[in-house]
Amino acid sequence: MENIVPCTAETGVSDRYLDQVQRAQRDPEAFWLSQARRLVWHQAPSHASRSDFGGDVRIAWYEDGQLNVAENCLDRHVLNQPDKTALIWEGQEDGQRVELTYRELHAQVCRLANTLRRLGVGKGDRVAIHLPMVAEGVISMLACARIGAIHVVLFGGFSAEGLAERLTDSGAVVVITADVARRGAKTIPSKITMDEALAACGAKCAVRHVLVVPVTGAEVPMQPGRDLSFAAEVAMEMPDCPAEVMDACDPLFLMYTSGSTGRPKGVVHGTGGYLVWASYTHEVVFGAQPTDVFWCTADTSWITGHTYVVYGPLCNGGTVLIYEGLPSWPQPGRWWDVIDRNNVTVFYTSPTVVRAAMREDADVVRSRSLASLRVLGTVGEPISPEAWQWFYDEVGRKCCPVVDTWWQTETGGVMITASAGQVRGKPGAAGLPLPGVEAVLVDAQSQQEVTGVGDGLLCMARSWPGQAMTLWQDHARFRQTYFTTCPGRYFSGDGARREGDGYFWITGRVDDVVNVSGHRIGTAEIEDAVATDAEVVESAAVGVPHDLKGQGLVVFVVPRMEGSLDPAAVRRAIADGVGRYAVPEQIYVVRDLPKTRSGKIVRRLLRKIASHDLSNLGDLSTLSDPDIVEEIIAQVAGQES
Repeated sequence: MENIVPCTAETGVSDRYLDQVQRAQRDPEAFWLSQARRLVWHQAPSHASRSDFGGDVRIAWYEDGQLNVAENCLDRHVLNQPDKTALIWEGQEDGQRVELTYRELHAQVCRLANTLRRLGVGKGDRVAIHLPMVAEGVISMLACARIGAIHVVLFGGFSAEGLAERLTDSGAVVVITADVARRGAKTIPSKITMDEALAACGAKCAVRHVLVVPVTGAEVPMQPGRDLSFAAEVAMEMPDCPAEVMDACDPLFLMYTSGSTGRPKGVVHGTGGYLVWASYTHEVVFGAQPTDVFWCTADTSWITGHTYVVYGPLCNGGTVLIYEGLPSWPQPGRWWDVIDRNNVTVFYTSPTVVRAAMREDADVVRSRSLASLRVLGTVGEPISPEAWQWFYDEVGRKCCPVVDTWWQTETGGVMITASAGQVRGKPGAAGLPLPGVEAVLVDAQSQQEVTGVGDGLLCMARSWPGQAMTLWQDHARFRQTYFTTCPGRYFSGDGARREGDGYFWITGRVDDVVNVSGHRIGTAEIEDAVATDAEVVESAAVGVPHDLKGQGLVVFVVPRMEGSLDPAAVRRAIADGVGRYAVPEQIYVVRDLPKTRSGKIVRRLLRKIASHDLSNLGDLSTLSDPDIVEEIIAQVAGQES
């Protein structure tokens, strides 16, 4: 690991950062081959990228290389630092704490890997992981990587229907779930929900076995032959397991993300390129040190948890912390106590968490030491200048750099940021592209690149090692979604502004995806769920500003019969079809929706009305029913009063 290099006072950018940018621009092939030396290879790659954004689109990194991800995250560190703490887990109840050294984590991963092999899981098979923030989640991911199985980590907040859709699409053959998950004072019936999901899959279900992790020890239904005790099965196995040698372009995992259509997209990340990117960005963005205790608060079911809870820090031989509980339960300041108790040095969280902490009494954060902190980071959504400044002043005590980070499930890791010690953070700005990242702005009308200061669609002109390779069993949709809006470039779906100093500011999604507390939710997915209510004719979901979550969901619903629709039924339909996390802030039952004469819903108007922004509504005469706009405005105002 290299030490942090200070930024220069004049530019806010270090000489090392500038040198790396120039090296990557001058000879990207040599630059990325040099980064591949971060890993241990069974066969080192002879070339870096064979990617092509044209034609059918091809993403290929380190194509002739061979390696195993679990060996890179565990075995090599067992040889060099077997007794170093790899993983710290704290439960939400007092006294619940486990520390695993690299030797101990390796043994547990091998036992589970042997278990999966005994259950018939082989290279390329999919394993669904449906767990809360417990050590077994990390162990399960690494065990899959060890035997070449493709893991599919599923969010605990998904409904049974949402789980069933992903289980069916992925063709998972084994599920690892919890008996019951904890979330503050609430319990979440993980096993029962999974049983409902498996039943909903019907004949399409490929799942042969369900391993149940005893998170709480609660009694849960167990189907003989299919359902097995995780603890009992793993205890039967040896603590060593030969690793499967994988090609660099073999899939490592699938991750389902929302899109502008109702069907979730199964994003496929490869093995070699992704792991290089995870290692590279973890070191460069956070100025990683061997003594770090790295706490990324993201759930492992999201890409942030994959890259910065598991693969990046462990590949680099670091110590990671995972905590099961909520920031302010059972009392405010819980997460600050976790930082002090474990001497956390890097704290990487979401703007939603920062905004929630800002609402608490100032003494909550000021009464804690937080002296161990070295770097702060945010992820998932843009952070406001006010929240950035509070984070820097109150949590970082005005001495820790704040690295806001822009990236996506599809990018695999951080793309634009203020790297610790290398690029100075600016409140509210995303920062500068990392060395090797060719971020460009494209004018939506002319398709020309915007040079210098300006706004446009945020695109990447060249591939990078962490880029997703395809969508599961749907490469045509991959090409259509990311490479047709701005041909020859990867289109992120975000708009951005670049200022004179080169810093990027993210202006938000330009497609029909809403970012709620860092969770991307496709409005079409919400509307598909609402449509399951027979009393609904049609609906439109839109995102509006929310002072805590960043964005909130609002749904406008047209009933089949006036006065026949209960908004509570719509909420239930969304909770059942998508998950409780997607339930909207407001539901408005309206006579009709504003539409063009060709029948297209004018969502721009609904967003403005729901946000109480009645300026510049534009020419309404082109609508099929201009009067409906005033009706909806009056109804929203009346419901809010």
